[in-house]
Amino acid sequence: MVAIVLIVLAVLVVIGLTALSSSVRVLREYERGVVFRLGRLMDQRGPGLQLLIPSLDRMVRVSLRTVTLTIPPQEIITRDNVPARVTAVAYYRVVDPRKAVTEVESYQSATLQISQTSLRSVLGVVDLDTLLSEREHLNESLQRVIDSQTEPWGIKVTTVEIKDVEIPERMQHAIARQAEAERERRAKIINAEGEAQAASKLAEAADVIGVNPVTLQLRYLQTLREIGGSQNSTIVFPMPIDLVKGVTDALGGGATAAGNSAAHAAAIQDAEEAEAALQSPSREEQLAAAKRQALGPGAPAESPGGVGNGVAPARVPDPESAPEDR
Repeated sequence: MVAIVLIVLAVLVVIGLTALSSSVRVLREYERGVVFRLGRLMDQRGPGLQLLIPSLDRMVRVSLRTVTLTIPPQEIITRDNVPARVTAVAYYRVVDPRKAVTEVESYQSATLQISQTSLRSVLGVVDLDTLLSEREHLNESLQRVIDSQTEPWGIKVTTVEIKDVEIPERMQHAIARQAEAERERRAKIINAEGEAQAASKLAEAADVIGVNPVTLQLRYLQTLREIGGSQNSTIVFPMPIDLVKGVTDALGGGATAAGNSAAHAAAIQDAEEAEAALQSPSREEQLAAAKRQALGPGAPAESPGGVGNGVAPARVPDPESAPEDR
């Protein structure tokens, strides 16, 4: 009989310990408890030691810490029809444990799914340049869109960041060529602006040097100093342009005078040759003189027809003919 009583007492102690262990809960500082009593929602509990009614109360633990949610890579097509693969990360936390338990079945899975759909919908309406250059603006847009949809669940999305954007390789080459062309354009513009400013400064320097010629001499000396600073064998002697101009003018005047003298001598020679040609007897006059010498002093003059006073003219040898003809 005593043994039966001891067994009953032992069973009761075990049942009491089991009920006590199921009715006592300890919540950490970052945890809150949502208690259901016979299925009815009660006030939230925590943190610390919490006592529940065995077999009547059921408590659900909810963490209030910020959760890092990695959004899987999403295939999107931008507004300018460029395919891209985008990876993002979201940070959220539970601000209302009662809504997080009662309004949605699993707030972790629901937040993940709404983040994926929002990522595709927001990034699909922008072009590629905006996606690559304006990430901060896109992050803010994603945070507002996701937070507005998770707010009824007691979830606060604090930050959304786009981690990586992958585009096709051919598009990467095109973007690289575009960036290179843009940099070349900027370099040419900067070079042209530098040339324009240098020309303006040179014009101002020329005005200063024109007023005071000594400045040019000082510039010569400065140039010699710069050249002499380096160890080389080059010797530079600056010569004023005025001296060089005088020498070139003198050389040009001497060459002109020599040319005029040569032309004058040639003209005199041509005139003498023409006068000698006029003074020299012609061939007919030489023949007539030879005939008169052959006929003697009293020979009649030859008529124009070649016959004079009915006497046939004697054959007079040509002084220019060969000796055998005579």
